[in-house]
Amino acid sequence: MKPTLVIGYGNPDRQDDGVALQILVRLADNLRRPVLNQPEECFFPSGLNPDLWFDLQLLPEMAQTVAGYERVCFIDAHTGQVPEEVQITPLAGYYQPSVLTHHMTPATFLSLCQALNNKTPEAILVSVRGYQFGFSRVLSPQTDRLVDQAVKVIETWMQAIS
Repeated sequence: MKPTLVIGYGNPDRQDDGVALQILVRLADNLRRPVLNQPEECFFPSGLNPDLWFDLQLLPEMAQTVAGYERVCFIDAHTGQVPEEVQITPLAGYYQPSVLTHHMTPATFLSLCQALNNKTPEAILVSVRGYQFGFSRVLSPQTDRLVDQAVKVIETWMQAIS
């Protein structure tokens, strides 16, 4: 497999916004990798293939590391603006303005990889429908049932020869 990174982001304390973390936990389990009691502390680049990484948001400091991979899968929750409950979208790097000053889209992040490292990995976004964003670490039943579907999409993408 080409050097691959699966990077999930979101706030695990805001219910379905933490779906990316739950997907990474399931991927780690399928890969027979240990997961700590505080899983958000155990997903960071470690040289494994695929590597799994979790953070609250995409940060400019991550660009150098991400540019070292040939393929990257971003995982995030969406609030229904996307037609599918689990949607896979091929990504290209380009600047995308955001109304939130602290938010960087995967496309903008990839453009930063290109600008800083003269390299952009092949990338996709797996966007999973979130239904509830209250103050809880437990996914809503509607989003929880989408975790296995998202894991299958990512595993199929990882196995694809491209």
